[in-house]
Amino acid sequence: HPAGPGLAGESLELRKGALEGLEGRHMISVIMLTYNREHLVSRAIERILAQTYRDFEFLIVDNGSTDKSGAIADAYAAGDPRTRVIHRERGNIGAGRNTGLNAARGEYIAFIDDDDWAEPDFLAFLVDLLEENRADMAICGAEGKAFDEKRVMGPEEALIELMWRKYYTSGFPLKLFRRTLMERLRFSETDHYDDIGLIYRAFAQARTVAYHGLPKYHIYRHEGNNSAWTTDHRLLTPETLDEYLTAYRTRTAWLSGLFPDRTSTWRYFEWSFMLSMVEKITRLKLVDCGPLRDRLTAALSADRRDLLACPEILDFEREWVERYVENREE
Repeated sequence: HPAGPGLAGESLELRKGALEGLEGRHMISVIMLTYNREHLVSRAIERILAQTYRDFEFLIVDNGSTDKSGAIADAYAAGDPRTRVIHRERGNIGAGRNTGLNAARGEYIAFIDDDDWAEPDFLAFLVDLLEENRADMAICGAEGKAFDEKRVMGPEEALIELMWRKYYTSGFPLKLFRRTLMERLRFSETDHYDDIGLIYRAFAQARTVAYHGLPKYHIYRHEGNNSAWTTDHRLLTPETLDEYLTAYRTRTAWLSGLFPDRTSTWRYFEWSFMLSMVEKITRLKLVDCGPLRDRLTAALSADRRDLLACPEILDFEREWVERYVENREE
């Protein structure tokens, strides 16, 4: 990794010149948390500094790294006045992101992860999408989940698409938020999986969500990902599953209070997750999760009639109900 000016192929003088005339807030605050990613963080930083949309501040939160990640970030900040590094004691992802949010001055907020990287027009694409549609949130696609399709949605429609997970997921990267939306929201500072407990609240409080699924961001999948279990279910643990279940129960109750006419839909998506976990635990023989599977099966059995009556239920889910809930396949 480079260390100092010229890190994105430009001189410090050119970067300072690009900032002339900017007063007060930057248009976008880009927040990146880093922790022990010394072999990956340079790529993430350089791709932001090379954005075609230049009116941003880049907040890098060093979340108590014990390797060179913080020092690498400092070197880049020394070469670009748009970049600030905040060093803090080790905390969970939510605590680190809250540190960035509390320091942010931009009118819009974007999040990136330190092991991913963005296309050069990532910010420009999202700003145009948000402003053209007068939206509170804009969403692009990512490699592996990309669709050349545009949609402008109200909160209920956007939430339902979030839960189907076809077009976009609960991760905060790939999305641009109006500051006024994020001012009312903060991440949990105790949970391991902070996205799932907050993202639906952002969708619910957005008046308009604009989506265009062209791939402007790259998610790097590897074993060190916080959410690695979602692509390799053999990594599922009782602790992870319990946290997800708690988050989804809370989500169902909260959304049912806000959108009571959709209560059966919110309940369906919770049941769908529970059923998928029963199937995976059984098929992959995840012995440690056995007691949780039994609890899930009992709960699904109690709600079986309502689940089967949901218009959203898929054919394979009906088969799973028969196989894993009614017949209790081991």
